[in-house]
Amino acid sequence: MHGTPGATEPPPLPTDRLRFAMPPRHDSVEDERRHRKERLACALRLFGRHGFEDGVSGHITARDPEYSECFWVNPFGVPFAHIAVSDLVLVNSEGQVVEGGHHVNQAAFTVHSQVHAARPDVVAVAHCHSVHGRALSALGELLEPITQESCAFYEDHALYDSYSGVSVDAEEGRRIARVLGSGKALVLRNHGLLTVGDSVDAAAWWFLSLERSCQVQLLAEAAGRPVRIDHRQAVATREQLGGDLVAWINYQPLWQEVTRREPDLFD
Repeated sequence: MHGTPGATEPPPLPTDRLRFAMPPRHDSVEDERRHRKERLACALRLFGRHGFEDGVSGHITARDPEYSECFWVNPFGVPFAHIAVSDLVLVNSEGQVVEGGHHVNQAAFTVHSQVHAARPDVVAVAHCHSVHGRALSALGELLEPITQESCAFYEDHALYDSYSGVSVDAEEGRRIARVLGSGKALVLRNHGLLTVGDSVDAAAWWFLSLERSCQVQLLAEAAGRPVRIDHRQAVATREQLGGDLVAWINYQPLWQEVTRREPDLFD
């Protein structure tokens, strides 16, 4: 038997003495810009770790807090795992570089620019050719509400049911943006996944979660007949877990893990 018989339990600590991270507020545009760039560099490194990089395909963009039609983005041809804040490139809505020393993948940015234009509420857009996202997209399927995590996307993601090769024109980007609508994610048929968020952290978390949910669905369908969560419970779960603030909170352990191990990303 452990403990002292009859001992009085220690009182609980006041909740205001417990740490709980929330999105920071910034006093200046410069501070907000630096913050978004740091988060973007971290997200790109995470995507590299998860194997989302496929040659020179893949983008994460972050809207500049001052120039709302300009976006920070990963440089063309630089490995995700090596990207530091100083490597990031600022481009205008036409994809022209206005700050930085590298080119940008114009085909991918065409889609991002149109999504940003259609969704002023969106700070960040993520699109990569991840393995399980591509596999589900090849089936032309949406996520089914078969797990708690997939319910976050229930009736809040869409299928872009078309494929016309590498997207290089603005009209294709506008069509993709229209199908996305007010949702948080798209399955691009025969192509991959795209997610958005009101922060880099949220957009990155949604991509990570969507990719894993695709993997779970593919495994479940291969093993048998997945049991769907009913509509009412799926909606209730989405309302609890499907907001960008929840995504931001879920992302913080990943941010801490990368930045503690790889402080050179701040260079």
